[in-house]
Amino acid sequence: MEVVAHARNVRIAPRKVRLIVDAVRGKPVERALALLSLMPQKAARDVYKAVSSAAANAENNYSLDRGSLVISRIWANEARTLKRWRPRGHGRVSPLLSRSSHVTVIVDDQEAR
Repeated sequence: MEVVAHARNVRIAPRKVRLIVDAVRGKPVERALALLSLMPQKAARDVYKAVSSAAANAENNYSLDRGSLVISRIWANEARTLKRWRPRGHGRVSPLLSRSSHVTVIVDDQEAR
């Protein structure tokens, strides 16, 4: 049974989050959480929270064993972009785009595969 968790409006660019997401795709949940807790990137904290939330949803809502869960699908999409302006020389400005991302995690029971 597939269980979903979302982390929305994470204030990190999706390009940076995808590097973390690709590292844990297809791994068992316990191993993925161990990897994420050791990664130095800021995005690893938000992906860790999303993966542990999906595992908790599977445990509490569907009575699945946490040890048998595997990350079947995980992705990071683009969310809203905050548009700001940075002053430049001679009274000009240049745009400053603060990108955000949505992280979606789907875990599945290993025995069901």
